[in-house]
Amino acid sequence: MSLIHKIGLTLIKSVGHVTAKSLLEHFGTAEAIFKATRKELLQIPGIGPVTADQILANDALKIAEEQLKFIKKHKVDVLFYTDDNYPKRLKNCFDAPVLLYYKGTADLNHSRIISVVGTRKATEYGRQLCKQLAVTLADYDVVIVSGLAYGIDIAAHKESLYQNIPTVGVLAHGLDRIYPPLHQPIAQKMVLNGGLLTEFSLHTNPDKENFPKRNRIIAGLADATIVVEATAKGVH
Repeated sequence: MSLIHKIGLTLIKSVGHVTAKSLLEHFGTAEAIFKATRKELLQIPGIGPVTADQILANDALKIAEEQLKFIKKHKVDVLFYTDDNYPKRLKNCFDAPVLLYYKGTADLNHSRIISVVGTRKATEYGRQLCKQLAVTLADYDVVIVSGLAYGIDIAAHKESLYQNIPTVGVLAHGLDRIYPPLHQPIAQKMVLNGGLLTEFSLHTNPDKENFPKRNRIIAGLADATIVVEATAKGVH
């Protein structure tokens, strides 16, 4: 399947993950979706005139060309929903991303994956608990996933690296930046022993609405999610 068409499918404004999967199920490949006629597209449940016209305009493919240049230059792996290397656990989520961008060495289908998350305002107790978790899990051949945020997330990543545990950060923005910028040095180490993963394309800012989307991936990748510390609001 053409990579530019795979990327382009995720860049159509009115096509979400569920609709994209419906299109793939009907047409078989992303390339076939872009080659379909307007009449064929309108026969698909959930596809109206506006969406059909967006697909036929091919604007998404033009934007995808820039993404493709970045991917090749920075050796980013593209994990498409139908690919064998797509995270199998994540497929259990009905709204799992059709496409993921990944830079790293960790196996996202590793036999044991644990997510460790918590408040951005971690206490010393919380940071010590992250350390204890990493020390304990070091003997169990695991991959640790978190969100590269302040507080518990970054503590989990740091302690994982210290214990030589592969650790993957799931981002709420594109791979062309690191947020918060202060975590850039840790992120660079994670690429060598773990990785950075996102569903978001280039130039996507870490906007507020992206973080719940990121969180479903953090949970969906793992066998279990450990919440180290959270505010009362954060657990709801």
